Amino acid sequence: MLSDVTIGQYLPGDSPIHKLDPRAKIVISLLLMISIFLCRNYISLGICIALAFGICFASKIKPKVILKGIKPIIVIVIFTTVINLFYGTGEPLVKFGFLKITEQGIHNAIFMGLRIIVLVVFGLMLTYTTTPTSLTDAIESLLKPLTYLKVDVQSLAMTMTIALRFIPTLVEEVDKIMSAQKSRGADLESGSVLNRIKAIVPIMIPLFVSSFRRANELEYAMECRCYRGGNGRTKMKVMHMNASDNLALVLTILYFVGIILLRIFTARVI
Repeated sequence: MLSDVTIGQYLPGDSPIHKLDPRAKIVISLLLMISIFLCRNYISLGICIALAFGICFASKIKPKVILKGIKPIIVIVIFTTVINLFYGTGEPLVKFGFLKITEQGIHNAIFMGLRIIVLVVFGLMLTYTTTPTSLTDAIESLLKPLTYLKVDVQSLAMTMTIALRFIPTLVEEVDKIMSAQKSRGADLESGSVLNRIKAIVPIMIPLFVSSFRRANELEYAMECRCYRGGNGRTKMKVMHMNASDNLALVLTILYFVGIILLRIFTARVI
């Protein structure tokens, strides 16, 4: 199960999405994620889902890999959907004591479940098609105006990228620790909830120790390479926006404006 977590991994490829400028991809991803929460009816939500399918197809990433990335959040999706099912006004269709399911609640549940899935898909597309180094440089470039406010943008961008990059590493470490505990006879999957919580302690302590050790190793490695922050630092690969990047940004902005107009001028469901 833990080996299915692919958030933060980069998958090499030669698709149009891979070739886009990292700065353009970050801006596009943010606009797409915001647009998900502007959808208030099935027309706009359908357009958003169709766009997600289109981006997945253009990225040339196998559907099995994308489904593998979505799989770890299925529990969260189900839980959120069930909670929203009972959160709605109107005439109750079904009643369970003080709980009631209304038509509005069903719409809320459908929208929330699909929103989370599409949101994760857009996030996966960004990390799958962008190298950690490019992501760091792009974040640093986009946050450059904050340097006038004395914000250490380079360190902030580096911290965000390292944190994202370490997700699959930590997941792999948890998997190894769990396998080691099971080989010693530890029961991590049965018993009461309290027993399961207690069983997590032997996993968390080695994980914290391992995380601190990896952080120290990374620090020493960066110091050995004379890393001293971003002041005066040159880059091997200089980012350039080309026609395809500008076209992608323009199309995304037009899509974003269209979603806003649909929100204003069409009937809302939620």
